[in-house]
Amino acid sequence: MSTLTPPRVDDDRRPDDQTAATTRERIFRRRGSGDFSKPTLGGLIGRYALLLFVLVIVIGPFLWQLSTSFKGPQENIYSFPPNLIPREPTLQNYATVAEIVPVYLYAWHSLLVSVGTVLSNVILATFAGYALGCMRFRGKWIVMAILLSTLLFPGEVTVTSNFLTIRALGLADTLWGVFLPGAISAMNVLLVATACRMIPQDVLDAATVDGATTWQRIRHIVWPNIRGMVSVVAVFAFIGAWDDYLWPLIVLSDPSKYTLTVGMAYLNSSFSVDPRLIAAGTMIALVPIVIMFSFTQRFFFKGVQELSLIHISEPTRLRR
Repeated sequence: MSTLTPPRVDDDRRPDDQTAATTRERIFRRRGSGDFSKPTLGGLIGRYALLLFVLVIVIGPFLWQLSTSFKGPQENIYSFPPNLIPREPTLQNYATVAEIVPVYLYAWHSLLVSVGTVLSNVILATFAGYALGCMRFRGKWIVMAILLSTLLFPGEVTVTSNFLTIRALGLADTLWGVFLPGAISAMNVLLVATACRMIPQDVLDAATVDGATTWQRIRHIVWPNIRGMVSVVAVFAFIGAWDDYLWPLIVLSDPSKYTLTVGMAYLNSSFSVDPRLIAAGTMIALVPIVIMFSFTQRFFFKGVQELSLIHISEPTRLRR
């Protein structure tokens, strides 16, 4: 009876060495190499040096401001090179700002306006973008031209007309008056419309033939393909509403209704002799944006990527 013998294994083969060699593949090309997809050693060093330089310029002021907000009155905040680690960290600066100025109330007002702006922009820009990008109707290009023309003028041009409108509605000196002019942005509508135009019209026509309603087309076909761009709209809307200073300053006259940016100007005028308190107030205003972007940056960059790679491989299944 014949027996089966296992195949002979060559002892000279070492898969671990091959894996290690692949792992240790150079990230730059050697001199004379034809692989132009990789930079030279000098180019690689230059890229990292430029990246480090930009990082210092962008992050440096933030780190200095953060360090200053935790320093006590005995520490020198203007030393060079700057000492970013406080010798005796303290939270007294934050406590002093909270006692003298209702900064947390101002932050709550800014949060209300910002969240409302995000919701209105996401909902209205989605519907308007669908109408401009996927529907056929007379005068569509006229509407597009009007939206594009509004981008040519700075926001300060419409401040007077917006204020007269808000005052006529009886919303002056209210958070509703701060919110309404930013409830929808022409830029956000055009961004969503651009994403909607990348959806094949044949898919929407097939859904219409199958009996899908407008809401079903938006929910099952349009929304899955534009939600990345909608996340970009949401991030832009939140940051724009949170950082807005001129419009709340014009509309609001009661200090108890100020948003955080207007309150920060009050901090600057009240505590100009102590930069530590100004730094503490600045951190209170800045940290929510940093936290928000830290949690949403994945969706933000995904939306930017989806705008260039958006496609439909097959029709989305509709619920009847």
